[in-house]
Order: sequence, then structure tokens, then C-alpha cells
Amino acid sequence: MRHWECLARQDIIGVGHLPLPQPFFLDILPMARNTKQPGNQFAANRGEGDRLQKVLAAAGIASRRECEKLILEGRVEVDGETVTEMGTRVDRHSQQINVDGEPLPRTKLVYYAVHKPPGVVCTANDPSGRPRVTDLLPPGLGRLFTVGRLDMSSEGLILVTNDGAVANQLTHPRHGVEKTYQVQVAGHMNYQALAQAQRGVHLAEGFVQASNIRIKSKRKNSTLLEMVLDEGRNREIRRLLARVGHKVQRLIRVAVGPIRLSDMPSGEFRRLTSDEVTKLRSAAKTPSKRPPKSRQATLANRQRKRSAVAGKKTAAGRPSATSRKNPGHAQRGRRGTSK
Repeated sequence: MRHWECLARQDIIGVGHLPLPQPFFLDILPMARNTKQPGNQFAANRGEGDRLQKVLAAAGIASRRECEKLILEGRVEVDGETVTEMGTRVDRHSQQINVDGEPLPRTKLVYYAVHKPPGVVCTANDPSGRPRVTDLLPPGLGRLFTVGRLDMSSEGLILVTNDGAVANQLTHPRHGVEKTYQVQVAGHMNYQALAQAQRGVHLAEGFVQASNIRIKSKRKNSTLLEMVLDEGRNREIRRLLARVGHKVQRLIRVAVGPIRLSDMPSGEFRRLTSDEVTKLRSAAKTPSKRPPKSRQATLANRQRKRSAVAGKKTAAGRPSATSRKNPGHAQRGRRGTSK
């Protein structure tokens, strides 16, 4: 007899001595409360701190994937206790973290501005052996992060740091840190194409637009533009301008937030000043001015685009006003066309 049936019968017929079966989960609840698994003491506080494997990788222990293996193998301790659970969050500044019994080294945070030349890649590891941005910096700096990327044929300012938190904030669209570019395109761009680039276009991965775009000068067969973007996608500027009818001939990033490229020679680097680091951190914490696009707004934009395309097809299939007034004329025209 089910537990609720017993309760119902007790209320209906007044059987006070009817034995009621105890739900099974009451028997195992004390055992579940007393169960203590390795690493759970840290997993309870998942909303604070950084993931343990991320902290280890930022300290230069190994790559993030290799750090995950170290955790699973039980070689990492936090405050004297072994942690084997993935996703555990820790605070490096207030907790003692050891790997193979050795304390995690306290790395000094460094911030560099690099003028990336064409032909250099921004990836941390390149199987093809191409020159990397980090190869332009002095050796012995440990694990470094590039703030955003420039494709191989582009050039300009790249920020490099071992501060993973700041690097993530600077690249996340939520903060909307603006990047400024000088772009030379083929042909003379008119103001209709300029307005279209600022209104935005649809690419395969979503809607993209420039925060600001203006014509700096016009040359014999090209136009020099200044563009400002607050998010970055793969080859976004080249694809955006190609959609409005202009091929990019040269692309230089001249600023990231408050940091300017200025007159730094190509292939050179410099260390950011303390004042620049303070401004950079402030820019990284400032939320984006552009409101985030909801899923409903994205779907509405797609529906409007489909409706516009459907309207053009319908209009193309309608007979003209002349043919409606003079059907015989339209019929003769169609017979003439078929010949």
C-alpha cells in the first residue's frame, strides 16, 4: 500500500493504529549528509574565485588541459587537502595551492604592447612553426596571453600579458572595449556604403557592425578609413567591408581601449607604464555601452530580412501595370520573348 493511500484510509475510516511505511529516502538521508568526498569542500563555493585548472595554467605550471590531468591524478592540494574534482574554484590570493608538494609560484604580472608585423601569428602554439607574437618578447616570461587577435596578414597593436583575468575581460563582448583600426580599401567608398557598414550586415555567425567609421582620406585608387569596433570576430572587418563592395588592402590596429600604438616601429615592443595599466584595468571593468541583443531581437531581425526577400520575390512575379491594362499587349510580349 502506498504511503498516501495509508494516509487517506486513516483519515476516512479513523484507523489510528495503521502502520505507515517510512519513505525510503529518510533512511539514506543521514548517510548522505555524513558522506564526505575529496574536494567537495571547495566545490560548494562555485560562484567565487577562478577554476583551479585555470589558476594553475596562469601560473605557468602547464597548459590548461595538462593541469586538468594533474588535478585528476591527485597531485594538487588546496589548503592542505587534495582536490580531484574538476571545476573547483579557488582564490589564489587567500588560499595555499601546492602542486606535487611545492607551493604555486607567485608570478609578477607584466603587460606589454607589441607592434605585430604582417606574417606573424597570435596563437600560443603553432604546429606549422610560424613566427608568433610571443616570440618578439624577451624569453623567460612564462605563460603569456595575447589580448584578442589579428589575422596573419594584418598588423598593429597587440597587448600581451600574463594576467589572464584582465586578458579575458578585455576580449569579452560584455565589456565592449573599443579597438581602433586604420583600414585601406580598394576603390573610392561612397557614403551609402559607409552608412551600410555602420548599420551592419549579417554574417554566418551573426550580425556585425562598426561602432564608428569615417573616411580619413581618398587616394588615387583607394580610400583610407578609421573604424572602431567593440567586439571581435574572425576577420570581421575584411568580411564586413567585402559585403559593402570594398576589398581590404591594408589593416592596422592603432589602439586598444586607452592604449595607443603611436610611432612604435613594426616588430618592436614596450612595457606598459603603471598609469596605462590602471587605465587598462578600468576599461576592462567598464560594462559595454551597447545593450546586449536578446534572442528575441535576433530572431526578429532574421524574420524582417526573410520578409523583405519574400516581398521582392512576390513583386518580381506580379504583372506590370501595362500588362494589367492591356492583356493582349502582354501576351504578344510574352510570345515575342519566347521566340
